[in-house]
Amino acid sequence: MALDEPKDNDDVFDVQGYSFIIEKELMSKAQPISIDLTYMGFQINSSLELGGGGCGSSCSSGSCGGQ
Repeated sequence: MALDEPKDNDDVFDVQGYSFIIEKELMSKAQPISIDLTYMGFQINSSLELGGGGCGSSCSSGSCGGQ
């Protein structure tokens, strides 16, 4: 998740005063997508399976916790 401006190949969704931008191609592969705010930050769920990895003591790419 990052701050961005919409481009021609993006879909924009306005939800409760927040605008979410996602590439149309990614949306077609990842839907349904849900974004929840938890006590640790944002949790993003989709139908995509992201390969392995896991986080050690720090994560620079988002949330940790077995997602």
